[in-house]
Formats: sequence, structure tokens, C-alpha cells
Amino acid sequence: MNDGEIQIQFPKPGNWQEFILTAIYQDADGFTRVARYTPAEIPAEQAPAMQAVVAALVGLSEPWKAVQVWARLKEFYAPEEDDSVRTVETVDLTVEAVNPQGGRRVFTSRDYPVFVLTDPAAVEFFKHFTTNNKDND
Repeated sequence: MNDGEIQIQFPKPGNWQEFILTAIYQDADGFTRVARYTPAEIPAEQAPAMQAVVAALVGLSEPWKAVQVWARLKEFYAPEEDDSVRTVETVDLTVEAVNPQGGRRVFTSRDYPVFVLTDPAAVEFFKHFTTNNKDND
């Protein structure tokens, strides 16, 4: 299981085109690595998965706007008729949001089930930034 984490900061809440993505992961030697990306540095093939993250954030109840997101890879219990113990990898989001009065709140998938991203593209996005980078250091 990948124990990396992705953090996404939105300096202007509600402006989803401006962000800093930070990937935190362990390299092959067990050292913690940190890599930062701007929107221009997100590979084109990964853009749809980033858009899926933004789509989940847009669903926050008014007046809350996301300022920071933590994404982690999780195992999700998804039994099927042929396999009652089947699990799938998902990306689980935790979101810190602010409101116009200056209030802050943390939302999880308990508040918004759409914060569990089951699309394989979301899992690939996560792995791209927390696994593939190990070869680039």
C-alpha cells in the first residue's frame, strides 16, 4: 500500500485554476521526499483526474470554499457476488474550508461521500505523484 500523501493548497478559495500540489512520499531508500507542482506542471494526461478532485470540492455547501485538501490512498471494501471480501483502491479526501466570516472547518467523506474517489484515474493520479517521482529524484 502506498503511504504517500498529496496536499493541494488553494490560495484563493473558489479559484480552482490556481493551486500548489505537494506530493509527500518515501523514496526507495526510505527517505521522505517532497515535490511541489503548479498547475502548469501537471501532466496533460493527469488533468482529468485533477478536474475530478475539483468537481468533488465544488459540491461543498455554500458558503464553504476549500483552501487545502489532503488526499490519501485507501482500501475500500467493495464486495461483489463472486468475491465477498473484495476491496478496491480509492483516493480519500479531507478538506479544510473557510467561509466569508473567517470560520474554518474540516470536511471528510463522512460529510461528503463524493470525497471518496473510486475512479481508477484518481488512483493513477495519486500514484503518479507519490510513486513515479521516486525514479526522478
